[in-house]
Amino acid sequence: MDKTSEEASSKGKKRQREQQPTETQTNQLHHQILSLEDNLSFTDTLVALRMMRAQFPRIDKVSIQPFVLRSQLYSSVKDRTQVDRELESLRREKVVRIFKLNTGQDDHAIMFLDDYLNQMENVVKRFEEKKEGDLDVFKWFRTHVINSKLEPSIEHQELYTLLSLGGMVKDGHISLLINGGLLTRQLIDPNMYWFAIPNIGSVLKGLSQGRKEVLSSLNRRRYKEMMLASMEKKRLRFSPLDMRFHLRDLIGSGHLKTVQTSTGLLVRVSKD
Repeated sequence: MDKTSEEASSKGKKRQREQQPTETQTNQLHHQILSLEDNLSFTDTLVALRMMRAQFPRIDKVSIQPFVLRSQLYSSVKDRTQVDRELESLRREKVVRIFKLNTGQDDHAIMFLDDYLNQMENVVKRFEEKKEGDLDVFKWFRTHVINSKLEPSIEHQELYTLLSLGGMVKDGHISLLINGGLLTRQLIDPNMYWFAIPNIGSVLKGLSQGRKEVLSSLNRRRYKEMMLASMEKKRLRFSPLDMRFHLRDLIGSGHLKTVQTSTGLLVRVSKD
């Protein structure tokens, strides 16, 4: 690597470190006012991401790093074009990764790159404990695929070519990545893979059930509305994610809307 490349790489890594939330920043954010009504809106996508990461609910029995839905950002930053533009910039700078979720809807999750790499390490440790397969493929995947392929999907031949930069690739290697939850085959084109978040399956099930539960709860009310502060205190029976998580998602996706009243924000089911 020449001097110019080294300097560019060094600057890129510095920018990535600066934009990744430190533990201190996360704790500061977490201890700020946590009511949804007081921090529903942001002017900056990265600030919104950091706040939502800090507020990501702790989920029992599932080892998963915090993620944020694109719809949640839409609920918090009014200009959707700004969100998309700033997300694209953060993706290109390797601050975050964006994942297409297998929910049957147009859902995308955003995860800080450091969190995703930690999630990947947990997968490798699990395979090490079971002594399953040739685990070198995870190192190749991290070094040659994650570093260079920033889009949400990858074609089989390109995946094979990038992994080959690390060593001799066998079909069993790609099967390991799929079994580890790092890749899923696309149903429409089995020659294409989505990059995936390991261990997210049960959380996605809860996401779908929680959406239905929140909407059902409001639809049973006479005017299909409720004060946001009261709604936020409700506990969900069918989702490991908390009410705040679901409200941000449903407001951003347009299923719910907020109305300012003299006593605070009202949340109401949107008309079809």
